[in-house]
Amino acid sequence: MNSKADHTPFLAVQRKIQEVCGLLGFPEDVFEILKEPEKILTTSFRVRMDDGKVKTFTGYRCQHNDAMGPYKGGIRFHQLVDLDEIKALSMWMTFKCAVVGIPFGGAKGGVGVDPSVLSEFELERLSRAYIENIASVIGPAKDIPAPDVNTNSKIMGWMLDEYSRLNGKVTYEVITGKPLNLGGSQGRTEATGFGVALISSMALRLKNIPVKGAKVSVQGFGNVGFHAAKYLESMGARIVSVQERNSCIYNPDGIRDMAALKAYFQQHKTLEGYEGTEFVERSRIFEIPVDLLIPAALENQIDDQNAHLIQAKIVCEGANGPITAEADRILQGRKVLVVPDILANAGGVIVSYFELVQNNMKFYWDIEEIQEKQTKIMDMAFKDLLEIMEKWGVDMRTAAYMKATEAITVAMKERGWC
Repeated sequence: MNSKADHTPFLAVQRKIQEVCGLLGFPEDVFEILKEPEKILTTSFRVRMDDGKVKTFTGYRCQHNDAMGPYKGGIRFHQLVDLDEIKALSMWMTFKCAVVGIPFGGAKGGVGVDPSVLSEFELERLSRAYIENIASVIGPAKDIPAPDVNTNSKIMGWMLDEYSRLNGKVTYEVITGKPLNLGGSQGRTEATGFGVALISSMALRLKNIPVKGAKVSVQGFGNVGFHAAKYLESMGARIVSVQERNSCIYNPDGIRDMAALKAYFQQHKTLEGYEGTEFVERSRIFEIPVDLLIPAALENQIDDQNAHLIQAKIVCEGANGPITAEADRILQGRKVLVVPDILANAGGVIVSYFELVQNNMKFYWDIEEIQEKQTKIMDMAFKDLLEIMEKWGVDMRTAAYMKATEAITVAMKERGWC
């Protein structure tokens, strides 16, 4: 019997890279370079808590591959953060940037902490201490962090300030996802969810399902899930079920007003009781018959135990790695269209790229221009994958890795790495 260790996100992405290198006929050198991150920093740092006691936290910054440009990737604060997860996330970022043609390599950072139990002052001290401990390996030409799970523009502002303090000058370009007054970009907060909605609408049309009236379930109602639901709702889709960490609600005719639902959740800390909805078991999110399911929570949410229950025609990955490799095979066997994370949720890194361009120009675009440019890039990438799928007879995830691996390999060859 296989152990749980045989199904980690890190091993899953390694195996996918190896599979695609074989399909493309690339030499062993390519997989040898791509199978492991180039640099890993593990740090323990101290934070003084509000009660005067000192607590030690463990943080990571993992840099996978910079053949196509400086490392780029988010910072997450979560109690389950560990090195295996951060390594996998850094690798996904490399391929995510390559599949949409953004000139970055992949990185990821994180701290093992439950931020919900910290006061705002404790959270700020932790954020500054983490940046102080990784400051030597980040920078505008080296590695540019951004928000991720449980981090946001306010935290990015603290981190920017700490990095600038350490270096003796304000350095807007060191981080993205910043507050607008600190060099942030219009459209960055909603970029990932907006991109998921865009790609979802393209996938629906591919399956000849009108976006208007399409039934959608959203698992995870954080920044990505909320904005994906909000934009799909604006396109005329019906959001029939939403799940978050402690509740799940359902209305077969559509849950009304995603913005109001978000406000309700922020006030009550649960979705239960929202007007016009039925409270259901959280696991039911995968069993509800819908046109589109968006897993927008954490990794490994859909596995070999629940993949056969899914009643969606399309699964569009809002989170990173929400489907295990075995579950992916089950869904492919059932002819479910799976839109991979490295395309579906690439909107965040696309608009992060725009943010850096604007920082360098000292000239800023409005949200309409940002979203127009984002739409053009994601539309082109989606069409490229359809061509690869047709040419090679592969699923969309494999097509995405083929496109990305080829682009990264060209860059590595031109640098003389292989």
